[in-house]
Amino acid sequence: IRGFLHLYIGEEAVAAGVMPALRPDDNVVATYREHGQALLRGVSMNAIMAEMFGKQEGCSRGHGGSMHLFDRATRFFGGNAIVGGGLPLAVGLALADKLAPRPACVTACFFGEGAVAEGAFHEALNLAALWRLPVLFICENNLYAMGTALARSESQIDLTKKAASYGLPTGHINGMNVLAVHDAAAQAVAFVREQQAPFFLELHTYRMRAH
Repeated sequence: IRGFLHLYIGEEAVAAGVMPALRPDDNVVATYREHGQALLRGVSMNAIMAEMFGKQEGCSRGHGGSMHLFDRATRFFGGNAIVGGGLPLAVGLALADKLAPRPACVTACFFGEGAVAEGAFHEALNLAALWRLPVLFICENNLYAMGTALARSESQIDLTKKAASYGLPTGHINGMNVLAVHDAAAQAVAFVREQQAPFFLELHTYRMRAH
């Protein structure tokens, strides 16, 4: 397997709760723990496994490995090995939909709480708010990012306050409760779709293993 396999064990309720709220024509951008989202989006299990082993039959033709799953047919745009790297991509996809236009489409952007310390997070939320872009920002807060406790890296551990500073409506949900996640995601997706404006969800979850 190329590099690390960043496991999603323990965080399944996030993907299982959010993904059914999306339509097939919506966009999905994820992190390097994207296996749950990819499977629920309909990316072939065989193609995902082949990609993990660097095979040509993989969904990224073996070039991406575990952290770069991609599937154009399901509008699944990764998988990104760079912390926070998916946030600007999500804003770009939403801007493209607005300019095309592809009315009432939503871009769901998954990222971990470690990404909130990156400049890309602030730039992405600022532009999404300024330009009223239909992005659902979904923070999978597993409390330890790659291995550092949130309180050791962030002075403000209520991440909804950072999103609210850019004027985004926010939600704070138990990410271990799949029904609560689904209800919150359905409401957030409906808001983004109807208002064509961004929304921020912080889902408290926990990963059981790192790699």
